[in-house]
Order: sequence, then structure tokens, then C-alpha cells
Amino acid sequence: MLEEQWTLPWIKKAETYPFPTLEMAGVRYKVFGVVSNMDLAGDELIRWLYDRCGKSEQAHGALKNELAGGTLPSGLFGANAAWWWIAVLAFNVNAIMKHLVLGGEWKTKKMKSIRFNIINVAGRVLQHARQWLIRLGANNPAIDILVYIREKIAAMALVPT
Repeated sequence: MLEEQWTLPWIKKAETYPFPTLEMAGVRYKVFGVVSNMDLAGDELIRWLYDRCGKSEQAHGALKNELAGGTLPSGLFGANAAWWWIAVLAFNVNAIMKHLVLGGEWKTKKMKSIRFNIINVAGRVLQHARQWLIRLGANNPAIDILVYIREKIAAMALVPT
């Protein structure tokens, strides 16, 4: 059983926090501000803020670990900045493709799963009669998903904006 450490009664316990606090009616509150361009009431905005908590860490982890954003190629600031922006662009394209094209169970898949199931598929790329062809084995499990992706992207190109 843990017990609170005994202190001398005339010494007030000093509590320090790494963030600003405010004490009102004997209750200590954390003080922070929220700036937004969203058209929500204050309580709805704070609820939205609490609901999305942790998503930025997941995105940052995916950028660093899945898209090589954490492995900078150079000692030059400009080259590293370009490398990071390419990783961010790849992350955004990947997110858009997962939500708009793949859908379903693919929305939650990590880049490694997409790479092994869709991108790194063994096949042969041929050019014949002014067309590019991809030749895959007859029993390749990626054929169905690749055909679905192609049809979905073609359907999106036909939708007027």
C-alpha cells in the first residue's frame, strides 16, 4: 500500500506543472486556448478537439517510419526539407487513394500492407501497339484489386466537377 509522504504542517506543498494553471474555489484548472476557423460552438469545438487527440502522432509516426521521413538523406537543410515534403506528399496521396479509391478494409491498412499486396506485385510491363500492358500470372491474387482500382480511377475521371 502506498502512502503519501509526511510533510511538516507549516510548509505548504508546492505543486509545479509544465503548463499554465488557474485556481478557482480551491479547484485547479489547466488553462489553454483554442483558435479555429470552424463554425462550431465552443463546447462542440472542445469536444471535437478531444475526439481527434492522438491522430497527429499517428500521422507523424507513419511519415517517419513508413515513408522514410525520419531518415534524412543529407546534411544539407534544403535537401532534407525537399525529402520531408516528398514524404508528406506521398502520405497525402496514399491517404486520398485509400479513402477515395480503395475504400473498405483498405482504409485502415498501413503502407507496408499496401506495398506488399498492390505495389510490389510480380509481373511484366510490356509496350505493344502504343499501349502499356502489365502481364501477371493467371492465379495472382492482386489481379482483382488492380482491376477494381483501375475502374474506380477511370470512373472518377468521368465525373464532372
